[in-house]
Amino acid sequence: MAKRKTNEAGSSTGLRADVLRALGVLKAATADQIQRLSSPHLTYRHTTKKTAAARKEARTASHRGALNDLRRHGLSVDGGRTRGGEEVRLLTKDGLAAAGLELDRGPEEMGGMPKSAGRSGASHAMTVNETILAMIRPKPDPDLVAGEPAEAVAAAQAAVDAPDGIGTITSYATEVALPSTGTWKNPGVGGAWADIVLIAPEAGLPLLFIEADNCTEEAPIIAAKFDKYMRHFHRKAKDTDGHEKPMWRTRWSAPDLRWGDATHPPVLLVFHQVGKRSALKQMERVADLTREHWQGQWAEGGFRIYNGKMPIVATTLDLLREHGPAGPVFWRFGREGRQNLWEAIGNPRKDAFLARRSEDARRRQAQEAAEREAQRPVCGDCGQKFTDDRWKASTAVEWDHGDSHPHLCDDCKYRALEAEQQARVDERECQEQEHQEQEAAQAPKAGGWLGRRRRS
Repeated sequence: MAKRKTNEAGSSTGLRADVLRALGVLKAATADQIQRLSSPHLTYRHTTKKTAAARKEARTASHRGALNDLRRHGLSVDGGRTRGGEEVRLLTKDGLAAAGLELDRGPEEMGGMPKSAGRSGASHAMTVNETILAMIRPKPDPDLVAGEPAEAVAAAQAAVDAPDGIGTITSYATEVALPSTGTWKNPGVGGAWADIVLIAPEAGLPLLFIEADNCTEEAPIIAAKFDKYMRHFHRKAKDTDGHEKPMWRTRWSAPDLRWGDATHPPVLLVFHQVGKRSALKQMERVADLTREHWQGQWAEGGFRIYNGKMPIVATTLDLLREHGPAGPVFWRFGREGRQNLWEAIGNPRKDAFLARRSEDARRRQAQEAAEREAQRPVCGDCGQKFTDDRWKASTAVEWDHGDSHPHLCDDCKYRALEAEQQARVDERECQEQEHQEQEAAQAPKAGGWLGRRRRS
């Protein structure tokens, strides 16, 4: 089929849109990363090729074609090569605007370009991209793998059955300014730049900041980022309603106390063991240097409260790739052991304490209700239990006298009162009748002296 002149590389409109969305978030990426993110089913195609290079060449061909079309239209440029020799693609200014349309984001929401993009192998940008891929865990469509060798189909199904990741590419943003001075559009010097921002309220993560590190920076430099984070979190600004609130809340919404009573949003540190520094040692050192920002206070219930603090959580890219966000691979600074992401940024000890307290209260209420029920009066006539209102009325004392029939339920009391009233009426009528009979008996008879005189 002849290639269209406007799309010389033969890519479809939909495929180019996928590439624009991916690059609009990642900013600098390889065709392999874009393919794994946008069309994960292709990872399980072309498995009969003899070499890994040939397989990658085949599965990324469509996306490389789309990237070439974008380059011909001035929307992307070559950005050098990774240390592994893969070509990196970047968006131009026009490309960033086009990606914003695909993502439905304004220019101020697109973020900046990644650090050292296109230079020195773009190692940091590649780690950021791999972190997003490990968080999303794109799942292939099994129907699009049908007909492939059994091993490929089984591998695709295993990916489908694996624990889910979080969100889609549209849930993420990179190189987002967190100004401590200046504005969102023109941040001042000295503010933080978040490597990744995740917004996934549907997954219980309304806002999560992510920092990626290749184990090349010294721990004090990493720790200093959290000073900048805290400066931004403390900054106030007026919202559209005229009320002052934390500046970050004017851009992102997140329910209060969503992070286990921590005041500020959580930050996840992902270490990639590329540099010479040990990832585990880096975590420990950064934790020591940032203690003032994350350490809570013990409460009587055996848990910590984190008012005024930010949750800081760390893991490695290898663990995140293997287990995903649902795996127990996250270390919350100040805690022992590893947890899944939601437990790590939350306060499960407090949740458990509150649940126990709630359960204890429920049991007490149930016991008290059972004891009260055992004392509930029973109608002396019909045997039915008193209602709460009848029970209360039967024990009430008004004007120095109590209920007239405290041993009867409402219905039986009503019938008893009717019977008593009828008895009084009958008694009255009986008395009247007796009275009339007595009067009649005492009246003079017509056969007296007057009657005898008439007969004479």
